[in-house]
Amino acid sequence: MPGPDAPAPDAPPSPAAAPDRAGRRRRWVVRALLAVVALLAALVFGVTTATAESSFGPHEARYDVTTDATVTVDLGPLGTLQIDSPLPLGLGARVTVEEIPADVDALHGVDTLQALTGDLSSYLQFFTGPQATIEDAARALVANALWRTLAALVVLVAVWTAGWWLLGAARRAELGARLTPHAAQLTAGGLAVVLVGTLVTASERGDAAERTSSQRTSAVFDGTPLEGARITGRLGGIVDTYGGLVVKAFQDNEDFYDRADGALVAAWDDWEARRATVEAAADHDADDEDGAGSPAGDPTPDATATAGSSAAPTPEESTDEEAEPLTLLVISDLHCNVGMAPLITSLVERSGAEVVLDAGDTTMNGTSVEQYCVTTFARAVPRGVDLVTAPGNHDSAETTAQYARAGATVLDGGVIDVRGMRILGDKDPKATRLITTQTQDESYAEVGERLSDVACDEPDGVDLVLFHNPRTAPALLADGCVPALVSGHMHTRTDPEQIGEGIRYISSSTAGAQENEPRIGPLKGTAEMTLLRWDPDSRQILDWQLVEIGTDASAVVHDPEPWPEVVPVPEEADEVPTATPTGAATAPAQG
Repeated sequence: MPGPDAPAPDAPPSPAAAPDRAGRRRRWVVRALLAVVALLAALVFGVTTATAESSFGPHEARYDVTTDATVTVDLGPLGTLQIDSPLPLGLGARVTVEEIPADVDALHGVDTLQALTGDLSSYLQFFTGPQATIEDAARALVANALWRTLAALVVLVAVWTAGWWLLGAARRAELGARLTPHAAQLTAGGLAVVLVGTLVTASERGDAAERTSSQRTSAVFDGTPLEGARITGRLGGIVDTYGGLVVKAFQDNEDFYDRADGALVAAWDDWEARRATVEAAADHDADDEDGAGSPAGDPTPDATATAGSSAAPTPEESTDEEAEPLTLLVISDLHCNVGMAPLITSLVERSGAEVVLDAGDTTMNGTSVEQYCVTTFARAVPRGVDLVTAPGNHDSAETTAQYARAGATVLDGGVIDVRGMRILGDKDPKATRLITTQTQDESYAEVGERLSDVACDEPDGVDLVLFHNPRTAPALLADGCVPALVSGHMHTRTDPEQIGEGIRYISSSTAGAQENEPRIGPLKGTAEMTLLRWDPDSRQILDWQLVEIGTDASAVVHDPEPWPEVVPVPEEADEVPTATPTGAATAPAQG
């Protein structure tokens, strides 16, 4: 028997403790299920009601998510074009095609026939690179769906919280007591709602499939991304009558750039084989003469071009510590010719370029519907390769922002470090879109002086300036703080030449742009791209190499040429003569 001071034994657990724990678990399970249901409901609402404004060819367009497993392009009174949706869960999309922005054709006065011809070119441009438009629209729809899901979830939580607070503890307990016996029925009812919703969606998909199976497909689109498309309304007659023109233009365009890409790859492989042969012969001759010099006799033209252009140190001069040269690809004045995108990819991959320099005028008029142009060019640059751009006078703040979102680094008046190379640049101060509102808020001389001041004030110096218009050169290169300027704009190549205390290079158009000729479709002029090799040790450009694509889809890979050395300018010299452009002049004022 315990003594008087012994502690009292623990009280036995209350019989109600276990049921209370079970009740709390049930309440947490119910709350978790309600949260999951709320999240799913919000997600379904967000996805199925998502909408976005984007472009479709030359048109503005509204994209809406549907649940009929069909992508429908609504052309208003003309009818619709329908294709099976690649989206999962029976999701589709409706593209409501709207007007063509007035500023697309505002650069020139055009009559109706010219406008329609321009629109045809824009449709061709769209179908040449549809992936970019699809990617832009999908990204916008996903963003809108997430915002709508979040908004719906916030509303549901707010309604639940408000109801919980307004009911009060007593009323909640009363309702809980009444609803608890009917929990099974309520759960079954919720499942029934979900099941009915699923059946309705499936029924809608089935009805849509039945409707579309009875609609004829257009043979006009065979062999194109729209193969199997179904057409309704008066649009069918229009497509049958005129669609062949667009499809033929599309097929001609695809065939041209496929041949050009193949020719570029073959030309590069031939050049590499020729270079290897020449270098092997040079090494053999050097060994035979113990490095005394070249053998007697005139070298072949190819050997002269290749050997003379090599600025790399000889094996005797090289050291293990020397860094590998950095290869850069210069493109310019693409003007939305997305057909050149695969060729840019091929040249980057073949040359091993680590940086792509876009000297501007990537678009034609800087309008919102040209987003697919900058997206296509950004996607053409292989993963891991840097893309740097200096916007031109035909680009705009809107398309430049779209280019940046697609992955380009946009120069904005400051110095950036790209793989050890210090690059300076800025946008063109001139805006050439609407001829009636053409603006320029800074002269090119002022831009040159401003960028020169930035370069001179930079403690680590500047290795290269990328700026669209070459007219900045006299002021920019006067002080010797900028060793090299790369520009475009003129649609005419000017080989590297000394201006002031630096070297200027003007790239021709990578789109083969010609005056009063469409910027898309098969090339109307020779398209040019340029490779630069830069030495991180000397911080100098070693050589430049021109690559040309002809109007016959041929390709020429030239041997590298040495980059000129800057010759000190005598103080008494008032000016330095400007060299004559070496490319074919096309449209300096329209670049």
